[in-house]
Amino acid sequence: QLQLVESGGGLVQPGGSLRLSCAVSGFTLDDYAIGWFRRAPGKEREGVLCISGSDSDTTYADSVKGRFTISRDNSKNTVWLQMNSLKPEDTALYLCAACNSPSCGSSYIDYDFWGQGTQVTVSS
Repeated sequence: QLQLVESGGGLVQPGGSLRLSCAVSGFTLDDYAIGWFRRAPGKEREGVLCISGSDSDTTYADSVKGRFTISRDNSKNTVWLQMNSLKPEDTALYLCAACNSPSCGSSYIDYDFWGQGTQVTVSS
């Protein structure tokens, strides 16, 4: 059974940092691209970053460029999202998702498997 489980969210002050984890099971991680998405209150799901099975990164959200970094360790079946210089507008439910089609972009419809998400709240 293919599963993705996010962790690492919480309450942080503006300017702080968090590192989110996406632990996967039931599939070989290097066969899939993994995307991080976020859903803020009252807004639609937004693609943030993704990392391919060949370790090629793409940033989809300009608002996080230079602040967020994605990485993976296939031997540990884990993908991380390092979040620095956090802003209140980063507050959202963060979800990881897996895609094994030839084209995995910023749209949620490209991704077949989803975790339940971890909440990130940035507030003073």
